[in-house]
Amino acid sequence: MLKHLLKKRLAVLPLALATAFAAHAATTTKYLIISENANKQIGQQIVERLDDGLTKVSFTYKDNGRGPELTEQFRLGADGTMTEYAVKGNSTFGAVVDEQFSRKGDKAQWKSTSEQGEKTVSGPAAYLPLNSSFEVESIAIAALARNPDGKLPLLPSGTLSQRELNRVEVTSATGQKQTVRLLAQTGVGLSPSFYWATSGESPRLFAVIIPGFGSMMEEGWQAAVPTLTKLQKAAEQQMLTDVAARLQHPLNGLTVIRNARIFDSEKATVGKPSDIYVLRGRITSVQPAGSPVRDADNVIDAANRVVLPGLFDLHGHVDRWSGALNMSAGVTSVRDMGNDNAQLQAMLDETAAGKLLAPQVVPAGFLEGESPFSANNGFVIKDLKEARDAIDWYAERGYPQLKIYNSFPKAILKDTVAYAHSRGMRVSGHIPAGLRAQEALDAGYDEIQHINQVLLNFLVKPDTETRNLNRFVLPAEKVADLDFNSRPVKDFVSYLAKKQISIDPTLATFAFLKQRDGDMNEPYASVASHMPPDVARGFKVGTMKIDGDAQLKRYEKSYAKMVQFVGIMYKAGVPIVAGTDDIPGFTLHSELALLVKAGLTPAQALQVATRNGARYTRTTNDRGSITPGKLADIVLVDGDPTQNIEDVRKVSAVITRGFLIYPQEIDAALGIAPFVAEVPKVTRSANAVAAAYGGSNEGARARIESSAHKHR
Repeated sequence: MLKHLLKKRLAVLPLALATAFAAHAATTTKYLIISENANKQIGQQIVERLDDGLTKVSFTYKDNGRGPELTEQFRLGADGTMTEYAVKGNSTFGAVVDEQFSRKGDKAQWKSTSEQGEKTVSGPAAYLPLNSSFEVESIAIAALARNPDGKLPLLPSGTLSQRELNRVEVTSATGQKQTVRLLAQTGVGLSPSFYWATSGESPRLFAVIIPGFGSMMEEGWQAAVPTLTKLQKAAEQQMLTDVAARLQHPLNGLTVIRNARIFDSEKATVGKPSDIYVLRGRITSVQPAGSPVRDADNVIDAANRVVLPGLFDLHGHVDRWSGALNMSAGVTSVRDMGNDNAQLQAMLDETAAGKLLAPQVVPAGFLEGESPFSANNGFVIKDLKEARDAIDWYAERGYPQLKIYNSFPKAILKDTVAYAHSRGMRVSGHIPAGLRAQEALDAGYDEIQHINQVLLNFLVKPDTETRNLNRFVLPAEKVADLDFNSRPVKDFVSYLAKKQISIDPTLATFAFLKQRDGDMNEPYASVASHMPPDVARGFKVGTMKIDGDAQLKRYEKSYAKMVQFVGIMYKAGVPIVAGTDDIPGFTLHSELALLVKAGLTPAQALQVATRNGARYTRTTNDRGSITPGKLADIVLVDGDPTQNIEDVRKVSAVITRGFLIYPQEIDAALGIAPFVAEVPKVTRSANAVAAAYGGSNEGARARIESSAHKHR
């Protein structure tokens, strides 16, 4: 699925399309959306400001065979905020969008397919649409410029804050010059947003730059992208470094975690209280609770909490801000399943240097074929030579796995898989268009991503187009009638078990198939009350176009059978792994809850997220269990998630890469209500090893010792 860097940045303010324009516009501003990886235009936004004060916005965007198509128009009041707003059309996955807002005096009203409400307000307040163009950001930038404190109340709730980080002069293709400013906005979503705006008394949006994905910039100014990208990266990196320094607490010297009830990931059981010894990021010993401790620098009292090995998310698309969400959820390892290659390599370096609050990433190399439906990640190739060159690039950088995507040329699939195997890599992915899952397995696949890709095996013909929304609509429509007791289905499951083909079902992600607009999306029901209001509001926005109760019931039945099928595979001996492909951290917990719904015990679900995570990333020597010699990736949990899987959300502390991390602190920084009331007690020695850090003046000592040698 589309990489989450795009999802996280655009989910808060999805894009808009208008198809009709007035004949006599006062001003028109055109923005081009350019893919960084493909270096081609993939969309545009046209803002038309009419003489009568009405603004119309046209936005088109397509990537990975999908994109939003919306119409939008609005008017502004004297304070620069919207008094009228309307948007109609379809979201990225085809859901109907129909949203209106109005403000008359102090009364604000809004209505969409997901919600409706009203509120009495005084003073400026900006409405935050569920679906909108980036011109809404332009309005906010101008309105915030009027407020000396850089803050603006939001409707339905919240406060948007903005501060300037940098400014620079840029030059257009025609030689025109202007000064643009880099702005950071917070208060919407779970990470800051960065925008470039014009300067002056009435600023507006100039550009949106998403490193590794692409840019949206006023037409004619594209030559400025490299300069703005470099400055934005530097400013964002400083913010990230500050966050890491504030929320990662170094565990210098010997640390002992006392009274820990350790989850044994091999046996899927919880043992008697033990003491875990940690030094320089590794577990040195596990002893019975109460064993003598000699000169520990840090003592953490687990107080009989269940202690898990660090959790694995085997279907992530990491970015620089998602690490906080993973850490707060106890996810210490993520398999990245598709990213911009240069960005991912940089993030790996930044994490190793302690500059990012992030999990340890196991990268899978993304390999796509060239087509109008291509996802512009990793390498997009045309032939076998380019595929082999890409595999060489990944293998040379230690990637243990290759992920093949929808548009990959089926004629070269078998040779490509064989070459990847020859370079020591596992191979997984979506099923290339025109093939069934069985044919991909015959070509050498070791794993399949997503439950829809598995079940499309029984639904597609050679001419079925699966690079568009069909890959979601067909399973939603047809799995309800699929007979799991039929010979083809049973034979397929037996084959998966015999060949030990691992399955990455991402059930939590695919819950959107049966979510009607306005209903809470199932995976987020348990966390919505903890989230900032704007984030919780988004959990009720439907993704699929569902027409009426009959279709809803059918889609619900299909999804229920997808969950059931995962249980059938697990019981048959098919290896299952836990991945998200959605909001980091919290979604993994929901994935484990859905595995329990599929028939696994809570302890078996935890085993999938620990032992299996290490096994299918080839990191068993270092991770997956609390064992001497392995990395000290340790998660302290309140309650007992081996009995109630929802308790896995109650993470009180995380240890990874030699740092102690408190989810409470992360949650507070993100505006999330905490999931635990107390954190483990930590006692630090007055004579800690850190007191010895520094120089030892070996030069002077050598002179003394040299003199002593002369008189022996």
